[in-house]
Amino acid sequence: MKRFKHVLTIALLVLPSIVALSMAGLPAKAEPVIVIGNPNVQPMPIAVPDFAGDAASTQVGLDIAKVVSDDLERSGLFAPINHQAFIQDNVSLQQGPRFQDWRVLNAQALVSGAVQSAGNGQLQVQFRLWDVFGESQMTGFQYNAAPGNWRRIAHQIADEIYKRITGEEGYFDSRIVYVSESGPKDRRVKRLAIMDQDGENHKYLTQGDSLVLTPRFSPISQDITYMSFYNNKPRVYLFNISTGQQEILGDFPGMTFAPRFSPDGTKVILSMAQNGNTDIWTMDTRTRRAQRITDSPAIDTSPCYSPDGNRIVFNSDRGGEQQLYVMNADGSGVQRISKGPGRYATPVWSPRGDLIAFTRFTGGTFYIGVMRPDGSGERQLASGWLVEGPTWAPNGRVLAFFESDPSGKTQLHSIDLTGANERVMKTPMDGSDPAWGPLLSNQ
Repeated sequence: MKRFKHVLTIALLVLPSIVALSMAGLPAKAEPVIVIGNPNVQPMPIAVPDFAGDAASTQVGLDIAKVVSDDLERSGLFAPINHQAFIQDNVSLQQGPRFQDWRVLNAQALVSGAVQSAGNGQLQVQFRLWDVFGESQMTGFQYNAAPGNWRRIAHQIADEIYKRITGEEGYFDSRIVYVSESGPKDRRVKRLAIMDQDGENHKYLTQGDSLVLTPRFSPISQDITYMSFYNNKPRVYLFNISTGQQEILGDFPGMTFAPRFSPDGTKVILSMAQNGNTDIWTMDTRTRRAQRITDSPAIDTSPCYSPDGNRIVFNSDRGGEQQLYVMNADGSGVQRISKGPGRYATPVWSPRGDLIAFTRFTGGTFYIGVMRPDGSGERQLASGWLVEGPTWAPNGRVLAFFESDPSGKTQLHSIDLTGANERVMKTPMDGSDPAWGPLLSNQ
């Protein structure tokens, strides 16, 4: 995919003078704020009218506003108001909001925007976020980009709104790589696929002639690492999304599982079986030098680095049952952190560093849960016949995972960190093993 480029005006857009004058002397009021972390939080009513556009940009203005509205609604924190209830139209809105028209609708926040041609084949998009009851502008930005990148602009606008109102980074300008599945239960075709976090811009990365497993994003680049079987031998691959270039990281004589990047992207950590032992290894992505960091007669697998790269969480049966352990990056200081009954698997560290998500099987049911890195505060977020494989959104507030039913059908789901707002993520076919990538704007 061609790297997206835009010019972002950091300074707030200047308020229209007529609005500034009409606000003179108004008392200061608290801006609308959503404190996330409460599972019972009520979605904030927000109005997102169509963005005004010139003759060539009218449809783009409608499309951008819809994506912004859909992103915010899907987060579970916002309740976009139906357009049919709007009193002020989007053209007059460019001269400034008639706040009384929006208060009647109980809109606590209002988004206004405009799209126009900027010359040289570029598109210029402006937006403002308004505090309706405080009658003031909260933020505003301008973007210049190629017309084909309008959807990314919409996701970035939604991220800015999310950040301004919640105080947390957004996650809408991001992508998810996963395993697309099709065919009968006993002859599944599994292909590597990628899509925007809302399911759009879907693309297959492999043809399905070889089995693919456990794709994982690099935290600092547009690279993916994943497992595949060539002539029934496991291989770890690197795939660059931007160029489409694929290369073999290594052929391994024993069974290999769950490759994952280090935070700085220079290593891949994985588990590998040799001489009857399954231990955790790292491999330098530049020199291809492999190093074993655990040496145990037990099965050690599913390793994941902490965001600072200093620690690793993994699961092991070294205590007699499959549990979660944390150790230093060099393999020292191993400590068990899971304490409940049943089996724990697929641990993954939050990008914020404060929690570890995992899959747990106990009492005949699978769960997706989270706990602190010391094992305290364990909470169950989702359950099902077979739910597994959690992955974190880049802001550490939302997770994706997949669920399988007895017939073999698999679907991707997302859920809020509180356990609220669980939703099915749309994919053209069945989907499993999701991996959420970093914000594209940070790449």
